[in-house]
Amino acid sequence: MNHAHAHTAAHTPHGHDHASDGQAEILDLDAEVLAEHIASITAWLPLQTDPRHIVDLGCGTGAGTFALLDRFPDAHVTAVDASAEHLQRLRSKACSRGVQERVRTVQADLDEASWPDLGSPDLVWASASMHHMAHPDRALRAVHEMLVPGGLFAVVELAGHPRFLPEDAPEDRPGLEERVHAEADRLQAEHMPHRGADWGPLLTAAGFTVEGERIMAVNTKDTRAKGTHTADTHTEAIGRYALGVLQRIRTAVTDTLAPEDLAALDRLLDTSGSLSILRRDDLAVRTERTVWAARRT
Repeated sequence: MNHAHAHTAAHTPHGHDHASDGQAEILDLDAEVLAEHIASITAWLPLQTDPRHIVDLGCGTGAGTFALLDRFPDAHVTAVDASAEHLQRLRSKACSRGVQERVRTVQADLDEASWPDLGSPDLVWASASMHHMAHPDRALRAVHEMLVPGGLFAVVELAGHPRFLPEDAPEDRPGLEERVHAEADRLQAEHMPHRGADWGPLLTAAGFTVEGERIMAVNTKDTRAKGTHTADTHTEAIGRYALGVLQRIRTAVTDTLAPEDLAALDRLLDTSGSLSILRRDDLAVRTERTVWAARRT
């Protein structure tokens, strides 16, 4: 988003449509690069039976929606987001995958006191969306009321912006990425106080029973095969992902980052330059995602 909190790899569950500034492409790249990690989260969920109706809150362009459709072939998903562009992309993907009959999209601002009728799901999924809520306690109660008794609520949150560069990079300004992220995190904390929250107590307060919590570390360098066409494609996608994320963060930190760091960042973001991040072969996605599984008992 092109305002101060600069959250880069999350969805827009509420508010205005921010998709036009490149967020949709970043969400698509996040889904492509981290597909196996998303699948591992869906496989971990402590479900008693396979869900038939799933609600994806803050669905973005569909990373969670399609992972859940793959994991549960008999389920259908109600995908909810504030962004019309995100939902259109999701519908186009559903058609190309031949699963359009299993997907319903709903455009809604989840910060509104009254939500649209989303049915009675047996699984609700919210990935990188809850911390955007202005009133998360109200949203949690709404999910609790919506779920069928025994239904599960999966909350997935990011530890922060993903990292891409080695710690000693770039050569002309080592440690640049950590300083850029530290400034972005400081600015973001002013606008999203629930980012990085422990959702366990909040879920309990809303009436849920928390049945599992798991921190999943992501490092694509550990899982990427070398010397294959797939690895080359993956590396190229990571480069575009890194470029998009850092471009968006730059917009937020322009006025507060040290001039020397801003200049070094601009050299990385200059796609025609010799120091472009797209020319590097040492990139990896490093991040953490925490998952809470909470049941309506």
